[in-house]
Amino acid sequence: MKVKDVMTKNPVFIHDTEFMTHARQLMRDRHFRTVPVVDNKNRVIGILTEKELLNIYSTKSNVTVEGFTSEFPFVYPDMDMMQAARLMIEAGIGRVPVLKSGQDMTLAGILSIVDIFRNLDLDKIPSKKISKITISEIMTTDVKTCSPKDNVAKVWLNMKETGFSGLPVIKNGELIGMVTRRNIINAGYARIEREDEQGTRSSMSPPVEKIMSTPAYSLTPETSLKEAIQAFMKLDVGRLSVVNGGKLAGIVDRSDIIKAFI
Repeated sequence: MKVKDVMTKNPVFIHDTEFMTHARQLMRDRHFRTVPVVDNKNRVIGILTEKELLNIYSTKSNVTVEGFTSEFPFVYPDMDMMQAARLMIEAGIGRVPVLKSGQDMTLAGILSIVDIFRNLDLDKIPSKKISKITISEIMTTDVKTCSPKDNVAKVWLNMKETGFSGLPVIKNGELIGMVTRRNIINAGYARIEREDEQGTRSSMSPPVEKIMSTPAYSLTPETSLKEAIQAFMKLDVGRLSVVNGGKLAGIVDRSDIIKAFI
């Protein structure tokens, strides 16, 4: 399957001269994790990610997007979907612009890990091979967690330091939910050390339990790769906790699944 078969055409983008405050509003309102950034000739010069939003504090900032763009792997419409997946996983990016060609840097579309995940063809891999791979082999075991009573500012800071976009919420040793960057941005708390969009100081930010996602969906370490793919597709989530004997054992996300699939 080619990139052009699964990508989103006519994607939303932002110009490098626009303000970061506008970009933040756009990404929050449209639920985007990344947005392509183009110059005055509509050539893609980089991407803006949620992580960059953490560096903007003031609601009246006149800082432009240009200084916050990140590099991205070059992906083209006629590229094989799984080749693009490899490039994205190697770069640690979940959503990339699709360029018209190596000579034409204008925007042709957007490709996301979600697009790739939803088009995985399990029939191309023998079921016996898939059934032998378990989540315990691909999950992350060094998991950063938080408490439901932790304030949002603390969680934002942890996400910035670790690069994680979602943290399991643990109470009395048990998993009770998941808090993600998206939860926090949607709630309007997109600033950490100083103040949020509502002018609330970090020490006054709400507890995680007010914005976390519930119920706490999870897998077991013995879950097969195929079963995990089916669970992700059914629940339409970006990551799942792995629980063993009632205790958190790890976490697995779509990129882990695609990497194992490759």
